[in-house]
Amino acid sequence: MAKDKKANAGKKAKLAEKKQKQEKKAQKKEKAKASKLDGSDAEDVDLDAVLAEYKKAQEEFVKVTETVSEEPPKARSSSTFLASPSNSNQLLLFGGETWNGALASFYNDLNIYYTDRDEWHCVTSPNAPLPRSGHAWCRGGNQKDSVFLFGGEFSSPKQGTFYHYNDFWRLEPGSREWTRIEVKGKSPPARSGHRMTYYKNYIILFGGFQDTSNQTKYLNDLWLYDTQNFFWHSPTLPQAQLKPDARSSFTFLPHEQGAVLFGGYSRVKTTVSANKSAKGASQGQRNIMKPLVHEDCFFLRITQPAADSPPNTPPNVRWEKRKKPANTPNPSRAGATMAYHRGRGLLFGGVHDVEQSEEGMESEFFNQLYAWNIERNRFFPLALRKARTQKKVPPQEQRVGRRGRAQANEEELLKQLAALQAGSSLDDADDMEVDLKAGQEPEEPEKPVRDMPVSMEFPHPRFNAQLAVQDDVLYIYGGTYEAKDREYTFDDLYAIDLGKMDGCKQIFKREDDTWVGSDDEDEDEDEEDEDEDDEEDEEGDIDMSYEEPEALLSPSKRKKKQIDEVSIADTTTTAESSTWDAMSEADTVTTTVDDGLPHPRPFESRRDFFNRTSNEWQEILMTNLRWKNIPPESLTIKEIKTKAFELSEEKWWDCREEITALEDEQEAAGIGEVVSLADKGDSGAGGGVGRRR
Repeated sequence: MAKDKKANAGKKAKLAEKKQKQEKKAQKKEKAKASKLDGSDAEDVDLDAVLAEYKKAQEEFVKVTETVSEEPPKARSSSTFLASPSNSNQLLLFGGETWNGALASFYNDLNIYYTDRDEWHCVTSPNAPLPRSGHAWCRGGNQKDSVFLFGGEFSSPKQGTFYHYNDFWRLEPGSREWTRIEVKGKSPPARSGHRMTYYKNYIILFGGFQDTSNQTKYLNDLWLYDTQNFFWHSPTLPQAQLKPDARSSFTFLPHEQGAVLFGGYSRVKTTVSANKSAKGASQGQRNIMKPLVHEDCFFLRITQPAADSPPNTPPNVRWEKRKKPANTPNPSRAGATMAYHRGRGLLFGGVHDVEQSEEGMESEFFNQLYAWNIERNRFFPLALRKARTQKKVPPQEQRVGRRGRAQANEEELLKQLAALQAGSSLDDADDMEVDLKAGQEPEEPEKPVRDMPVSMEFPHPRFNAQLAVQDDVLYIYGGTYEAKDREYTFDDLYAIDLGKMDGCKQIFKREDDTWVGSDDEDEDEDEEDEDEDDEEDEEGDIDMSYEEPEALLSPSKRKKKQIDEVSIADTTTTAESSTWDAMSEADTVTTTVDDGLPHPRPFESRRDFFNRTSNEWQEILMTNLRWKNIPPESLTIKEIKTKAFELSEEKWWDCREEITALEDEQEAAGIGEVVSLADKGDSGAGGGVGRRR
């Protein structure tokens, strides 16, 4: 009996303690809710004053200054990352923000990574754009050495108030000079999450979102900036013409006839049935904002105005819907970023979220790498491969064979071009004397850099990573990952050689130790530790699909609803889009297109491919020049040689994914490099003599 009384007393004490803890937590939540409604962020709600302080501090810089950084820049998300268009060994990083669970910080520093020196430099300027994230930039078309930047967002430290920019900037990477572009007439409204690309003398801007206190408005307006006449155009499109839906966080790549758009994220209105009451009666229907990951594809065709048109004549533009790309990454994913490289897009990472209830969300993060061939409209998965062991060749055979053939081909090419310049017949080319060393620039010895670890695995799964391609090397910077209520901002940089795919080089990696979190998270952890026996059943008429107003969301939840910070995947599409996708998969041509051009072979490098087919590429180049009424004699020997190599290189990259698949198949079958006897010269002649057994 005494034991029962003791047990009951202990149980009552436990219940009282639990009740007290719940009351304390409820009071804390009410206080937090009241503070949000009253504007607890009031100490920095006046964002104009905050930005004025930033501008005042920035004006203290007298001139543009570049200093060597002792370590990489601070970790950040929603920044912009780009290979410098004016220097082949520099990567540009600008802006971004960090969120440590309590406060947000924004940046406007320009950081430059020197790939040849393994150095970070920080640039300060009196006229740089103000701190921001979610902005967009791209290199200029005809102004190939410039970078253009538009928009972005800024917020108070607790992210209670947001500010969107509508300013337009030009950066000269060579001089590090920022210039704000003032234009006449209309210009794009303020936004973030948009994308920009280039076409000839136009900068193209599309989409994005505008955030207000209670909703997020996604945009689908199109703007073109004329870099020659300094004017923004907003083309009026026919009502019946198909065009992309409003979205943000999409892919926008350049094309020789315009631009190509793929994917994106938005929230769309939909009607759902309200929950039933306790008596089982329906409560009608209500509207909610449903997350949607777009998987459609559009081609923007641009036709420039006639030469005799007035200066401010807008170009003729037309959206053309393409079929859904074949072999699209599955499941659908948001926050998968893409970089442009030689007629294809390189896609990495992403997140697929399945919203189960307001209390929990299950997310799957990815670290896969895909190549999207724009012309064939097909995705190819890319994989890392161990470097193939090179067969040892005697020095004499190596010199006479491979290098000797290359030198002979080059000498023959130079003789033919010299004959063309002299007006002689090609039959007299053998009698011409050429200097192989003429016009060649002396090679500078590469400076040794530190050893960097190389892995045969891609970086940790993440979304919204920043990608840049420089000299056929893909660089992956940062990104975001989530676990429970914590948001990890990756602080790392990796490099992948796209030609060899022989590993992922880690340039630097630092652990994220800036997370602070909030007291609510500690309370949630304590709640998880309680016994399941103490859980009480709740009433069945609670609306589990209730969606909080965006103004009352915590910053981490709010970022779930926005574009570049976190995107929510959704596999549900309309019947029309499903039918379109099915037709797309059925109609997509997956075989190699025979265009009559020389085709690379498995295990053949770009240089070997050109050496083997140099005569054919010469003929193709000469034919193209004559079609354009350009006499071949008007080009120098070096220019013709360079252009012929560029044609072969373009073909090599266009077939890269298919050739890689063939190489993998041959290696799996135990077949090494296949060498044509016709290419071996004397070693393959003489019938059965020297034949391989």
